[in-house]
Amino acid sequence: MESKNTISGRVWKYGDNVNTDVIFPGKYTYTVSDPADMPRYALEDLDARFSAGVQPNDIIVAGTNWGCGSSREQAVICLKHGGLGAIVAKSFARIYYRNCLNAALPALICPNAVDAIGNGETIEIDLEAGEIHCNAGTFTFQPLPAAIMKIFEAGGLIPYTRNILRESHTEATHIPSS
Repeated sequence: MESKNTISGRVWKYGDNVNTDVIFPGKYTYTVSDPADMPRYALEDLDARFSAGVQPNDIIVAGTNWGCGSSREQAVICLKHGGLGAIVAKSFARIYYRNCLNAALPALICPNAVDAIGNGETIEIDLEAGEIHCNAGTFTFQPLPAAIMKIFEAGGLIPYTRNILRESHTEATHIPSS
């Protein structure tokens, strides 16, 4: 049974050192600014089938250093707005990893699962339990902290921060009745 903390989707498998200019080609950085338009260019130089074929909750499984290169958020936004459910990799570039968390796109480090998962298979990720279920078995990863899960539940860091500020403002302006 799927819950909001469970992602089930088809795998798109890629290798090592896929950089942000390959994820979202740099030639579109200043010409495509609407997040709704970005998914059509996702991975176009690596996998021309991806943008037309990705389905909601599909999952990228990648090698080491996924998202190396620049710190451009478009390389996360194009995947998130394209419906991607998560990225499982052997490792991530530091800034890319944080951009994923900020955008509420689960970025999970699980090298053993990457080696075992096949391209095109359907896998299930349980974010709360820290488990990836695939044809080869179950693999564990460090579950995401509660604070990160709250960011995901809000839809990203910006909506999360807006909610916190709204709650703070409401509490600060509430005058108890006598």
